[in-house]
Amino acid sequence: MTFGQQLLFFFSAVGAFNGLLLGIYLLFIKKLKYLPDFFLGLLLLMLSTRVGISVCMYFYPDLPRIIPHLGLSALFFTGPALYYYIRSSFQQNQFDVRNCRKVFGILTLILGAVGLLYLFFPVTWENYFGTFIYTAWSVFVFITVYQYYIFSKQKIVSHNKFVLPVLLSNVIIFLTYQLISTGWIQVYCAGGSLVFSFVLYANFLILFNKKYHQVAVKETNNRYSNKKISEEQADNFVSRLERLMETEELYKNANLKLSDLASRMNMSAHQLSQLLNDNLGKSFSIYINEYRINEACEKIENGSYLKIEEIGYEVGFNSKSTFFSTFKKIKNTTPLLYKQSQILTEPRFQSSNL
Repeated sequence: MTFGQQLLFFFSAVGAFNGLLLGIYLLFIKKLKYLPDFFLGLLLLMLSTRVGISVCMYFYPDLPRIIPHLGLSALFFTGPALYYYIRSSFQQNQFDVRNCRKVFGILTLILGAVGLLYLFFPVTWENYFGTFIYTAWSVFVFITVYQYYIFSKQKIVSHNKFVLPVLLSNVIIFLTYQLISTGWIQVYCAGGSLVFSFVLYANFLILFNKKYHQVAVKETNNRYSNKKISEEQADNFVSRLERLMETEELYKNANLKLSDLASRMNMSAHQLSQLLNDNLGKSFSIYINEYRINEACEKIENGSYLKIEEIGYEVGFNSKSTFFSTFKKIKNTTPLLYKQSQILTEPRFQSSNL
């Protein structure tokens, strides 16, 4: 290779390599407590595999024919991974994991069937295999963009700040590969790999900038952390906090943290903790759990078809035991006894009306 080709190979491959490492980290090394991280890891792993194989095939075209089709097979799952990354980021606790597994299973069977056809009829399927993969990718990208539009129109807020950058990055990569595959724009095959590298590092810069901004805001807030919140300002904060909890039902997020709620309130975690303790006389966990228990009581009183433990998950608890112990602590009774008391009092209420 010439020096120019070596540079092109380096910059094309370095993004694919780093994306591959990040994907492996998110999937296999990091402890997954946040479901969108899994889909982001899968998305990066599949894209990086496709990009890496594209680079190898461009600079080493004599590799076995099966290798580029392995890259196309990896590309097949980037669309579904992006789609479920967006859905899980917005739906959070309401995300249907079982349905997701079923869809991925069906897609795997479809890819396997198409792959077998290619193995048995390589000449016939030489062009159709790539067309099938790119068509499936196109369908999922369009569905994902539409789904993001629906969530935005419904004003559903995601706590994941990287939803839009990841979506835009994938749309750019998708358009680049589509233009290359159709031949509308004559660019190097490695051009898609270069775009992937550029987009990946652009997102790193966005992440670094946001982290730097958060640190700067934290340092600024720490200067005023010891100042007591005035009554007028506290009343305003409490009103905003109650409005936020009631309209967006943030307490239903089982992974909600003090820092997350403080970020939504545009205040430091210390200030929010001070507001809750000094002005409401409650800790963060008690404040959130009271909302959860009150809604659980409403569901029980309204005769919800859900089981007791399902109600706990529905209102934001991540375990049955935590729901039961918190319910007893706040209501001085168990959820089951509370439900039975509602059943016993209902006939009396009806007879008094007669």
